[in-house]
Amino acid sequence: MDYLPFTRPTIDQETIDGVAEVLRSGWITSGPQVEKFEAALADYLGGEREVRALTSATGALELALVLADIGPGDEVIVPAMTFAASANVVVRVGAKPIFVDVDLDTRNLLIDAVESAITPRTRAIMPVHFAGLPVDLDAIYALAGKHDLRVIEDAAHAIGSRYRDKRIGSFGDIVCFSFHANKNMTTIEGAAVSVADKETARRLEILRFHGITKFADGGMDVSVAAGKHNLTDVSARIGLSQLARLDEFNGKRRALVKRYFDNLADSRLRLPARGDDGHSWHMFAPLAPFAEVGFDWAGLRDRMHARGIGIGRHYPALHLFSLYREMGYREGQFPNAERIGRETVTLPLFPAMQIADVDRVCEALNELFAGGA
Repeated sequence: MDYLPFTRPTIDQETIDGVAEVLRSGWITSGPQVEKFEAALADYLGGEREVRALTSATGALELALVLADIGPGDEVIVPAMTFAASANVVVRVGAKPIFVDVDLDTRNLLIDAVESAITPRTRAIMPVHFAGLPVDLDAIYALAGKHDLRVIEDAAHAIGSRYRDKRIGSFGDIVCFSFHANKNMTTIEGAAVSVADKETARRLEILRFHGITKFADGGMDVSVAAGKHNLTDVSARIGLSQLARLDEFNGKRRALVKRYFDNLADSRLRLPARGDDGHSWHMFAPLAPFAEVGFDWAGLRDRMHARGIGIGRHYPALHLFSLYREMGYREGQFPNAERIGRETVTLPLFPAMQIADVDRVCEALNELFAGGA
């Protein structure tokens, strides 16, 4: 029986042929394909936003903080349970991440905890649409308006998700998507930022390429000590093919997740919040009762691996990493994030999977958590 990984990108022949055309063209770095990709993304989001592509969502989040003029002495509210990049970028611009706990089932920010964490130094809220399930954006933007804060949406998991029937990234302040290899669509490595106006987009263009402004006469100026985050045409060509199939991919994810819910409804696992048809389902990550069965996540990994099935772990609680312990964070501060970190199990989920693959995963889980070896 073939090994089933917890994720795998879907790259079709049309994409491969398209990349070959780009390679033969002689123009492989940022060029016409990037322009087409950005235009296609903007159109996908409804045509009212400015969209710019970058090499990574980590870079996108960091530049978003710079766009929001956040720096030393400032505070940014971040979920205590998300990928490390969400907090690391805050540290990199000289600001302080202020962690708040998340809901045990949605894995999204607890709104009351966000409000309690706001201080005179707070400059922004960085919600994460965990696993593609949108945060309560009405509440987040209401708080931001009340306290004059920026909102930087970490939508790394949420391309194609909808909130109140509007696509994530089609509205709001600054919204950052990821196109890493394990995301709902990929450019191998890559990202995009959605902003509301051309002036902000122009600032982003300068920040993503050395701080350079080019002039019509061939001259240029450097106005800021910026880095390099420009996407290649090779990656953009992959993204164009992926975007054309994104709704298909997300529809398949929803069908697979429905089967997970059906098969695991009576299991000992705590299933994630279900969401509605606007949930793009980047991941399916229930909580496992490890304390009751005599093995931990590593033990489950080994048992599932022996059955030809891969699992992931998304994510450990951020405040327990040594970097953040050194800032004064400690165990016990964010109990939901800590429990999720201990018990979360990311199950296989990608468009090429079949319903029979879900059945196979669920059969193994039900056997193991029923006490079998």
